[in-house]
Amino acid sequence: MANYTAADVKTLRELTGAGMLDCKKALEEAEGNVDKAVEVLRVKGQKGVAKREGRSAENGAVVSVIADDNASGLILELKCETDFVAKSEKFQTVANALAAHAAKTNPADIEALLASEIEAGKTVQAFVDEANANLGEKIVLERFAQFSDGYVTAYMHRTMPDLPPQIGVLIELDTENAEVAKGIAQHIAAFAPRYLAKEDVPAEVVEAERRVAEETTRAEGKPEAALPKIVEGRLNGFFKEATLLGQPYALDNKKTVEKVLQEAGVTLKRFSRIKVGI
Repeated sequence: MANYTAADVKTLRELTGAGMLDCKKALEEAEGNVDKAVEVLRVKGQKGVAKREGRSAENGAVVSVIADDNASGLILELKCETDFVAKSEKFQTVANALAAHAAKTNPADIEALLASEIEAGKTVQAFVDEANANLGEKIVLERFAQFSDGYVTAYMHRTMPDLPPQIGVLIELDTENAEVAKGIAQHIAAFAPRYLAKEDVPAEVVEAERRVAEETTRAEGKPEAALPKIVEGRLNGFFKEATLLGQPYALDNKKTVEKVLQEAGVTLKRFSRIKVGI
């Protein structure tokens, strides 16, 4: 006969983020004592960190930290295996702690962030491994973006109301304009531009798109004399889709994003868009 209740299982899941079967087994081992069951799961979690390395972590959250004066800001992605853990308070606490640490220390890259000390004697990598053990899932920190050279703000988008934000956009303007910043950030979240401007598209990407356009046009049997014009048209279509400044603005598709910025008298210096798992 079980020496625990369904309420005990629910409590243990909320405390640890562990799966139902794991919680039941831990409660059985702890003879129904929830506190001891937490310890059981932590010990088993530490042993299971290496075992979880090969598993997929495609759920999670994007969190942000923006300075009160908007002079700097950061977005950070923390991944896990299931949406159950992603929406848990414990997982989100870990994500926010990592973001706060990164915003404070301004690491050069992800390697520097993971190697930095978040607590006395504990690196960020060890902190993530500890979360891995406590939550019973593979927890991954591998992306963040940080700006600090203008007016910085972020837009966080929830794809489901019961989940934390799954898309985060960080943008940096040359001057303060909260209304334009919000609109542009929402546009980026929705339309996922890959580059800021045409000039930012790598030469190898442009050449690859040109080759595809040429091959497609020839396969369609278009006249050779018309080939250059058709290819350039298709290449311009690619630039319009892939670059933020060339896209029709979400809130007024009669204008490009570039036109909206020009009319507002501001320059978008850079942006970063992170979508969980992509």
